[in-house]
Amino acid sequence: MFIVDLTYIVDLELVEPHMQAHMAWLEQNYQQGVFLASGRKNPRSGGVILASCEDQRQLQKILQQDPFAVNKLVRTNITEVLLNKSAIGLEPLINC
Repeated sequence: MFIVDLTYIVDLELVEPHMQAHMAWLEQNYQQGVFLASGRKNPRSGGVILASCEDQRQLQKILQQDPFAVNKLVRTNITEVLLNKSAIGLEPLINC
């Protein structure tokens, strides 16, 4: 599993016009089974995505298609996590 940390590198008013396209991109990757969960940071300085990919290179290609990345609105940090324990109900995350 990968934790993707998106941090805005521009003011929020420059991000807002691209939000709808970003949300459509997220949905496409949920449909393909790549993204498992996502959400905004609080305070609103970016977002986080939990992703399941074969390798980091494949994930980087997907992240490059994010309208936020295309328009140079975010800095992206990827952390690979090898989970070995979870709360009840979240066991499927261990195999990601």
